[in-house]
Amino acid sequence: MYPHTQFLRLFTIARILARHGLDEILVEGHVMRPLLWLRRAMPWNWFRRPKGNRGERIRRTLEDLGPIFVKFGQILSTRRDLLPDDIAVELARLQDQVPPFPAEVAARTIEAAYGQSLSEVFARFEPEPFASASIAQVHGATLHSGEDIIVKVLRPGILPVIRRDIALLHTIAANLERFWADGRRLRPREVVAEFEKTILDELDLLREAANASQLRRNFEDSPLLYVPEVYWDYCRKDVLVMERIHGTPVGDIEALRRAGINFQQLAERGVEIFFTQVFRDSFFHADMHPGNIFVSPEGQYIAVDFGIMGTLNPEDQRYLAENFLAFFNRDYRRVAQLHLDSGWVPPDTRVDEFEAAIRTVCEPIFDRPLKEISFGHFLLRLFQTARRFNMEVQPQLVLLQKTLLNIEGLGRQLYPDLDLWQTAKPYLQRWMAEQIGPRSILKHLREQAPQWFENLPRLPNQLHDYLDRANRGELEYKLDDEQLESIHAEIRRANRRTVGAIVGSTLILSATVAFVSTAPPLDTHGLGLWEHLLLRLETIPLASWLLGGLGVFSLWLIRPGRS
Repeated sequence: MYPHTQFLRLFTIARILARHGLDEILVEGHVMRPLLWLRRAMPWNWFRRPKGNRGERIRRTLEDLGPIFVKFGQILSTRRDLLPDDIAVELARLQDQVPPFPAEVAARTIEAAYGQSLSEVFARFEPEPFASASIAQVHGATLHSGEDIIVKVLRPGILPVIRRDIALLHTIAANLERFWADGRRLRPREVVAEFEKTILDELDLLREAANASQLRRNFEDSPLLYVPEVYWDYCRKDVLVMERIHGTPVGDIEALRRAGINFQQLAERGVEIFFTQVFRDSFFHADMHPGNIFVSPEGQYIAVDFGIMGTLNPEDQRYLAENFLAFFNRDYRRVAQLHLDSGWVPPDTRVDEFEAAIRTVCEPIFDRPLKEISFGHFLLRLFQTARRFNMEVQPQLVLLQKTLLNIEGLGRQLYPDLDLWQTAKPYLQRWMAEQIGPRSILKHLREQAPQWFENLPRLPNQLHDYLDRANRGELEYKLDDEQLESIHAEIRRANRRTVGAIVGSTLILSATVAFVSTAPPLDTHGLGLWEHLLLRLETIPLASWLLGGLGVFSLWLIRPGRS
């Protein structure tokens, strides 16, 4: 049973679905399909002609459902390994723009956060926000020390609304997975879980401040990217204070052209920033759409909005770099093997079948000129193929693919002839050489040496203690249920083999004894070898044949390789 409020919300959703002609989704599942005739019998459905294709209707539905569903649609648009292209393209057009809440409400939130009046905290505060979204809005202000800043304030009462709608999304996802034909393949519950984590992370403005601070430190004194300074003394969980930046929106091509910006250099720098974040720092801005990027008069990128960041561990970094290099070398066997080595697909996946599937998807990509090949679409096609082989959802790779598509789209908007591969290949090759060359080994030794030297004095005592306990039979081994069951099964097989070997050998020995004790003396003078053997076989008693046959059969049953 649904709670009362959840039931009302479901009724509202059903009404909006019907308004946009999406109510057929409700009767697509095998459980509800018998009610399809009822929908067709309703007179208002006879003449209704929904406007637009299914992608447009889904986008308009999410806009009508409210800002949380808009946010969900934006994040869902990044899962192009799950969605048809027409729906993914429409969802990417969703804009997270809602009317601002009153300045008085923002002021009360700020005063509650600091325990001071607004005038005590800021010398000047702009009541009119210059950006407003579903989770927060942004005001301009000036500190008493004179710095121009922005103040990001969480929307009051947003958390209960988010929790209500996420609980509803979980309910819908569970039912889709249970009753919808494509439910299990598309794994809606995983998608909702990813969305829940992302949006709850965005609600913590201290986390966003830490993200910005880390990215600023990574690109300190870099000509590529500028990150505004965080004013930590003024940051709270629901209030974020950062340096106010001034630049040209990267999507305003005409303004950039009037400023004399070098578009080729700007596009190539965007690619360099991406690969620097991913492979040097393993920490990347995962929401780099044009609304979050500005350009300084010197042609330096300026980033804002650090609520969504991605990270890669060293193994993911290496496998990703090797995947790119193997792909452009058309080494599909290597691509398939890398997915197995990384644990992205189950270990029982057949490499040859996976390789053939990857080749089928990737070969058509190379029909285009090299400069038109898209890294992002390569990852997209690769993930779509891997999903057929039960690839586990890798949230960090989903964020990476989304970011890469944004960077590529932006780069080619700025400079249509951008050759992404030529820009990225030297960087990838240099990074791989650093990871597997002598410098990498020396770096690893330098990093680990202090810990080794710290543990070295304890090593003799630990070794002596281990050997002493082993001699006394006091060593304990901790095994989980699966390991114990495996050991028990192996012991049972070993016992069966032992018993089988004893029984088989005993039967063969008994056959030999029976033959020797009952065989009559033979005159074999003048007979050849084969004639002698045939004569002996004729004299073997039936009991020896039976006992010997059973013995051989017992040994055959326990032969190696038979379970």
